[in-house]
Amino acid sequence: MSLVELIARADARGLAGSGLACLDRCVPLLDGGDEILRPLWANLADDAGDGPDWARALVRVRDELAGPDADGEDEAVLLARRMLAAAPAECSGAAIRAWADACSVASLRIHRLLDPATDAAAEAGVRGEDRPQDPTEGLSPLVAAEVRRQVTVLEVLAGHGPAGLRRALEVSTEGRRVLRAVVSRRARGRG
Repeated sequence: MSLVELIARADARGLAGSGLACLDRCVPLLDGGDEILRPLWANLADDAGDGPDWARALVRVRDELAGPDADGEDEAVLLARRMLAAAPAECSGAAIRAWADACSVASLRIHRLLDPATDAAAEAGVRGEDRPQDPTEGLSPLVAAEVRRQVTVLEVLAGHGPAGLRRALEVSTEGRRVLRAVVSRRARGRG
């Protein structure tokens, strides 16, 4: 199943987990620590984010990750900030589906921007809309790994419900470490 199909079939918890995992992997761009999103993950485990705890935790995360004025920030950082800003106060309905889809697109775009091996010709169809074969074929390593992570998160949440959150978090943590290393190398290259 393609990434688009998995998002289309996901329930509210799967959508919230998918969006949160994309955001979690991009936290290094916002200078956030590894535990910054932990309260949101915990809330998903407790009640699928359908309570005031999700909204309160989201406000705290936004406050902690608030950055400077958007002027001068590169596109990757702006995309990560938009993911956080667009997170809905409730994990249900059309808002959570739109957020999960937007996070998927933004995260893939971020990985393309940060991957020096990205081939512009491979950008089309990265989400699997028109790729019946391997959805990572022809993609750069960083982008291909992000596609696989997104698919894995959606599959474990669909197959295991709340129990899949632990594996989704593990996948997200691995991706965050990779992106943190990429961001660090990029910063050294500019300095």
